[in-house]
Amino acid sequence: MSEIIEKVVHLFENHGDSQYGGEAVSQLEHALQAAHFADEAGEKKSIIVAGILHDIGHLLHHLPDDAPENGIDDLHENLANDFLQQYFTPEVVEPVRLHVAAKRYLCTVEPEYLDILSEPSIISLGLQGGPMSADECKEFEKNPYYADAVKLRRFDDQAKIANLQVKELSFYVPYMEAFVK
Repeated sequence: MSEIIEKVVHLFENHGDSQYGGEAVSQLEHALQAAHFADEAGEKKSIIVAGILHDIGHLLHHLPDDAPENGIDDLHENLANDFLQQYFTPEVVEPVRLHVAAKRYLCTVEPEYLDILSEPSIISLGLQGGPMSADECKEFEKNPYYADAVKLRRFDDQAKIANLQVKELSFYVPYMEAFVK
C-alpha cells in the first residue's frame, strides 16, 4: 500500500467515526455509501474513488461536528483539494473540489433538486453561497470535470442511510491506488 493510501486509511480509521454533519451516518459510512452508489450505478472508477474522498476535508479540520449549525462553513472542499491534489490525479481531485459547487449548480438548473436536500444540506447550502447565478452556472459548465462533479454530488446526496451494508474501505484500496500520481 502506498504511503498516501495508508494516510487516507489512517484518517478514516481515526476520524471516520465522527458524525457526518447532522446526518444519521458517520464520515466513513457516508464515504463508503457514496462509493457504493457510484459502483452500483456502473460509474467509472475515478467517480467511485471521488465518492470515498469527497469529504476528506471534514477529517482534516478541527472544527466541531455542528460547525454549520453555528454559521461556520468549514470549506472542506478546499481542504480536500489542497490535500488530494498533491497525491491524486485530476479525474479524482476535480470532482471532489467541485462537489459543493455542483450542489449550488443543481439548485439552479433543477429547482426540484432543492426538495431532495436534507436539512443539514440546506443549512450548508446557505453557508456555501446558495444556488448559483446564471453566470456562475455557465462558468461551472466550462470545467471539463463538471459533469463528473454533478454525478458525485448525486451519490453524495444518497449516501446518508443509517446501517446500510456496504463494502469495507479495504475493498477500495486498489481503486484508490490506481489514481495515485
